[in-house]
Amino acid sequence: MSSETLPLFVLPMVLMPGEVQELRVFEPRYRQMLDDCVLDNKNFGLVMNDPFEPTNHWDGPRTHGCEAEILEHETKGSNHFLSIVGRRRFTIEEVIAPALPPFEHPSMEAAMPGEGMFPDLQTLLEHIPESSPHQKLYISAKVRYTESNGPISTTHQTMLRDVLNGVLNRIGAVLRIDEQVLDSWVAERVEHVVDEDPNSVFTVAALVLNGLESKQQVLASADEEEALAELMHQLSGVYEEE
Repeated sequence: MSSETLPLFVLPMVLMPGEVQELRVFEPRYRQMLDDCVLDNKNFGLVMNDPFEPTNHWDGPRTHGCEAEILEHETKGSNHFLSIVGRRRFTIEEVIAPALPPFEHPSMEAAMPGEGMFPDLQTLLEHIPESSPHQKLYISAKVRYTESNGPISTTHQTMLRDVLNGVLNRIGAVLRIDEQVLDSWVAERVEHVVDEDPNSVFTVAALVLNGLESKQQVLASADEEEALAELMHQLSGVYEEE
């Protein structure tokens, strides 16, 4: 599969295929990115940030991320509120740096309107050096999407159901939910989440793993079978700590 250039939302956050998340967009660079995505009817990538690999002084992206599709978009003042769902996993092949560094960088002093305020988009565009190869304020990358191996086996579906059932029942016990109510809710939830869709393993991981690094390790797996093995490994570590 050939590579594709994808705008990137780089955050201390992990999005899994099939997972629904909410985002608030307020930074000028991401407002520009959102405008570009809406105008071109294009998805963007959500990638966990890597402070040790900066790009034009911003935190760079991790190597593996997830394509995000916008489900709902609402504007309130200068804020954009998004509901997104994870789609395809991808590997970054080449990072394309943004045209400007962060606002706290010395070179940005002339563009700043005042403490605690963001400059408007036009001011930022005028501040971009003539030598810049583009006018984009956000990070983008050439990415290669990860191919799916197809439907997951009934054995792996059973493993995922057992994992999700166990975690949800543990949570219900801690919250002292009525047993009959809990059993019905857990059964309905497990049935809704787990099927032959290869994304089931990632959806379950999103529900049962808390740590960003744990989720990132699952997301970065080569295929669904490796992702399931990594999920079981991460969960075994959690239970050992308890």
